[in-house]
Amino acid sequence: MGVPSDDVVLIHQGKNPGEPYIVTVNCPDKTGLGCDICNISTDGIWCYIVLWVVPHSSSVKVKWSNLKNRLQSECPSCLPTFYFNQPSTSLLPSPVYLLKFFCIDRRGLLNDVTQVLCELELTIQRVKVTTIPDDRVFDLFFVSDNRDLLHTKDRQDETLEQLHAVLGESCITCELQLAGPEYERHQGISSLSPVVAEELFRCELSDREIHSQALSPDMTKLKNANVTVDNSLSPAHTLLQIHCADHKGLLYDIMRTLKDCSIQITYGRLSPSTKGFRDLDLFIQQIGGKKILDLEKQDALCSHLKAEMLHPLRVIIASRGPDTELLVANPVELSGNGRPQVFYDVTLALKSLGICIFSAEIRRHSASDREWEVYSFLLDESCSKFQLSNMVARNQIVGRVRRTLMGW
Repeated sequence: MGVPSDDVVLIHQGKNPGEPYIVTVNCPDKTGLGCDICNISTDGIWCYIVLWVVPHSSSVKVKWSNLKNRLQSECPSCLPTFYFNQPSTSLLPSPVYLLKFFCIDRRGLLNDVTQVLCELELTIQRVKVTTIPDDRVFDLFFVSDNRDLLHTKDRQDETLEQLHAVLGESCITCELQLAGPEYERHQGISSLSPVVAEELFRCELSDREIHSQALSPDMTKLKNANVTVDNSLSPAHTLLQIHCADHKGLLYDIMRTLKDCSIQITYGRLSPSTKGFRDLDLFIQQIGGKKILDLEKQDALCSHLKAEMLHPLRVIIASRGPDTELLVANPVELSGNGRPQVFYDVTLALKSLGICIFSAEIRRHSASDREWEVYSFLLDESCSKFQLSNMVARNQIVGRVRRTLMGW
């Protein structure tokens, strides 16, 4: 008999103010489940997770009931058919909707709109933002609904109502409809010059100041990541030990990497952050329940994890003709999913710096034998206190954007 759906995910509030919420997930296991919900405890058949969580920012409004529903949607079915190894019906991807609005431009507009979409639990799939000469903007947001309710009139009315509230009188038109062929046109691979692509997707970050990806002093701790493999403690599992700098999305980055390498986690423990560092102990197996005994595979896995923890996101500023372009890239999972809330974090960082965005776009790009999600922002120097052609100013912008993305 399966576990009742209400017991698959349980969320308990801390007893005292400021104490973490306790999130418990109890469901059948599947490969990649750790990445899908950032869990670290499973026996390969059944998965049991306990996470102590706190909102990353006091300004974030966490809808715990919606979080519970989303976690449940990621868990495999608890029905008896699971035990008979009957194939489950694959869920169809959520339909993509086109949100388009035409309004008077203002500083911070993109971040305000993106915050509303995040609070509504709408995932941004693609974006095309264009500023026209009379200080108006025409924006296309291709979104999917994490709650799968955007086909209903109530959900659409709620979305448009909240967008009108944030746009105010500057809104000229705002429409929401099911995406058509225009979505396919905006899925194309981005075009980057060879020089920019080499800088954006380089394997190692440079310490030289001439590179806009140069590490600032407070980020050099990222290079102190240590990953070791031990096969002596368990007859059936390989112990993977990780010591690294903490950052927002760290658990996701590790789980994403292991998922893409077809590594299954049987048991895991994540320590609290101490002086900006975390320790993880993960008992892992290859698909088929085998330990990782091959030394080359061990070295490849450790190197891959170190690279992902060193720079899970790439951030540079480049010149595009007379204009200045901010580029942010993150790896796409083999499942096709991109990193969540990147667009929100970048627009938040630029808003805090007082930098206006002339145009923005999200595309996919293939490089280094993998697919990347590339966010491009054409910056407007006319409303910025920064001299965008100055290398020091560019490094300051890159540093602020990267720190916001990393949660520092």
